[in-house]
Amino acid sequence: MATRKKAKASPKRRKAPAKRPAVRRKAVRKAPARRAVPKAVKRKAVKRKSIQPKAAKARAPVPEARPAPGERIGVVTHFYGEPSVAIVKLEAGTLRVGDTIHFQGHTTDFSQRVDSLQVEHAAVDAVGPNDDFGVKVAQHVREHDVVYKVTS
Repeated sequence: MATRKKAKASPKRRKAPAKRPAVRRKAVRKAPARRAVPKAVKRKAVKRKSIQPKAAKARAPVPEARPAPGERIGVVTHFYGEPSVAIVKLEAGTLRVGDTIHFQGHTTDFSQRVDSLQVEHAAVDAVGPNDDFGVKVAQHVREHDVVYKVTS
């Protein structure tokens, strides 16, 4: 008869090595930092001034307003930057293609010749009072800039 082999014993799981007990160390406290003792401050003798009203400083003269470069005809109501077109509300007078206009504002001050006028996207030769019209401009203008018609 055949003899039976013994079953192999499965390998045992190894235990993790025992940790050493944590050694408690005494907390070492630092000595508080010593504050520097301020040395005696020598005080300078202060001269006392007599109390007198100060003289008024001379102010820079206010620049005189320059005379208008012509007859005021309108005000810029809008500006389109990409096509460089200003929308102007004509208050008085008439404006024709070929006239010279002057834009004046806080940061704007230039003159140019009117090359084209448009009312409601239609080209026109002249505009009258209370018309809103578009005009191609050479420089950047801002809302509320005043438009003058230059007379030569």
